[in-house]
Amino acid sequence: MNTSWKLQDAKAKFSQVVENALKTGPQYVTRRGQEAVVILSVKEYKKITTKKPTLKEFLLNCPKMDDGFEFERQKDCPRDIEF
Repeated sequence: MNTSWKLQDAKAKFSQVVENALKTGPQYVTRRGQEAVVILSVKEYKKITTKKPTLKEFLLNCPKMDDGFEFERQKDCPRDIEF
């Protein structure tokens, strides 16, 4: 399948360009030999434009531990290193 289209071809076969974007992924349109635009499905567009939380927001929204939660440290001794 063609993923790069000259502008005049993309205009003439716009339905095919859209169909390819839905089925196979982004379609690149060139103008005067240079990439000009990309046509992609709404699903792909939303995937790249959806606001992702900052690290701070992510950490603040993590599930909280109970007050009584305790964890045990491993009691393994460090290995001996010779210098």
